[in-house]
Amino acid sequence: MLLTPTEYERLTLYTAAELARRHRHKGLQLNHPEAVAIIADEILEGAREGRTVADLIAFGSTLLTQDDVLPGVAEMLPMLQVEGSFPDGTKLVTIHQPIRPGKLGLPADTVVPGEILAADGNIELNVNRQTAVVKAMNTGDRPIQIGSHFHFFEANKALRFDRQVAFGMRLDIPAGTAVRFEPGDVKEVNLVAFGGTQEIFGMNGLTAGSISDPDVRKAAIERARTNGFQGA
Repeated sequence: MLLTPTEYERLTLYTAAELARRHRHKGLQLNHPEAVAIIADEILEGAREGRTVADLIAFGSTLLTQDDVLPGVAEMLPMLQVEGSFPDGTKLVTIHQPIRPGKLGLPADTVVPGEILAADGNIELNVNRQTAVVKAMNTGDRPIQIGSHFHFFEANKALRFDRQVAFGMRLDIPAGTAVRFEPGDVKEVNLVAFGGTQEIFGMNGLTAGSISDPDVRKAAIERARTNGFQGA
């Protein structure tokens, strides 16, 4: 018996679906792979019988409810796509919300996979770190955007501010966010000292060393002045 990779996959899917049906017959709630296997197997079998794509899309969401699956499985399966061989060619069957609400309802303490449950209270950021406030102006002719963890001292040379105050500091904003300066914009920004090893490399090539080293600081300021960084 010579089988193609697709046919091997079909047999594997059928085996998983049969195991899932056995578990369901015993009254066991299905896990994610079992739920996928049952629905996909029924769709492929329907395609083999010559049913239409539209018919199978509607049919696919009638096979299982939340009563049939373990808590959280329905949330893990917002959409299911199955590629089947129909009499007129291979087509993709897309089923949205394949697992519909059941009659029993969900327990109040149901855990949703990926859900973020925040603890009570507030998170304190940058506790006991040195901070500063500087006024910066974009003297250039195009926007300047600075990310949360960029060494503010090395920001675009057209941004005018007291760079010596900003040495060893970054924007005091949530990680991954940024502050944007349009041409001519003047803004006051809050800065906070870097943590960790306090070694800075890259950026605009001004620091290249430990920000706690006086020699590194002196050399960085000199490079900024030599290269025309405003406010250095």
